[in-house]
Amino acid sequence: MRRPEGAGPARDVPSPAMPVPLFDTRTPLLPLRPALDAAIAEVVDGGAFILGPQVAAFEREFATYCGAGEAIGVANGTEAITIALRALGVGPGDDVVVPSFTFYASAEAIPPTGARPVFCDVDPETMCVTAETVRDALTPATKAVIAVHLFGNVAPIAEIAALGVPVIEDAAQSAGSVVRHRDEVLRPGALGTLATFSFFPSKNLGGFGDGGAVLTGDPDLAARVRMLAFHGSTDKVTYEEVGYNSRLDELQAAILRVQLPRLEGWSDGRRAAAGHYAAAGLGDVVDLPVPTAGADPAWHLYVIRSERADEIERALAAAGHGVKAYYRTPVHRQPAMRAYADGVALPATDEVARTHLAIPISPVLDAGMAGEVAAVVAAAIRGN
Repeated sequence: MRRPEGAGPARDVPSPAMPVPLFDTRTPLLPLRPALDAAIAEVVDGGAFILGPQVAAFEREFATYCGAGEAIGVANGTEAITIALRALGVGPGDDVVVPSFTFYASAEAIPPTGARPVFCDVDPETMCVTAETVRDALTPATKAVIAVHLFGNVAPIAEIAALGVPVIEDAAQSAGSVVRHRDEVLRPGALGTLATFSFFPSKNLGGFGDGGAVLTGDPDLAARVRMLAFHGSTDKVTYEEVGYNSRLDELQAAILRVQLPRLEGWSDGRRAAAGHYAAAGLGDVVDLPVPTAGADPAWHLYVIRSERADEIERALAAAGHGVKAYYRTPVHRQPAMRAYADGVALPATDEVARTHLAIPISPVLDAGMAGEVAAVVAAAIRGN
């Protein structure tokens, strides 16, 4: 396994003054409290709570930020994927390629369309799908590929799209990440045929409840997404299809609009936090996350890998630090997916599922915090 450059020797660090949380969603929002209170009050005073001016403004602003043609707010990131698939015409008899090393929703969103999930493997170093792993899973019935930007890393969408199948970016964990492609700097949300986001509170750009969005540069697909998200209707009179009641509400849109201008700074803070871990020598004792080619991830989760992941998890938990193994049981091994996974062998997925571990990451994680976490990890590996 490769390690990022710049990892220095591990250093002895004093016992932590206080636990380092896995996520710190509160501290970055403290300076925004007056603006958030004002935004919420504006919605309450205005009396428009569903599909009002805040949603319309956020859709424009988020599409512009991502470099996409249009953004359509929906109720959550899972429905965003289902609606995106439906917009592409995915239905019964179709196959959709999806990684198994991901959050369950990436695959869960497929069967409601009538299509079949077909699981593919990942690169064990980047933990993302590749053109090769997708190619190995293609079938004559493949109608779409869901490429997950896992943990904020950016899947190689251009290479996957070159296989000739529409690609949906599952960008739920990657707001604020960028990728350099030739002479361009691009963002998740503008790389595939469609892209889906979640605004769950712990995400890089998170609301105060559920919310999601579908982005696309294709006006016809955007119109179809809007129609499907609003009960299959464009005018509240004629219902062309059985759709969904899937809406981003005004309060969440207003909250997200306050945060969006801060996303770049928060993303830089997440990258700096990753740099602090490298500088603390964490890469000497475990494998650090490896960005995909050209990617500059805004790490939603900072996921290390080690054959001794369970020991590290116990040590960090005992020290009071946040730690979690997210996908020990990959999606294709989940009970609800057994019907779609008969005979599926995904060796890299099994490896990363067994060896991965998420440690604290946030825009405000500083060098001292990173050093404290790294010291506990090093002590666990060295047995002292």
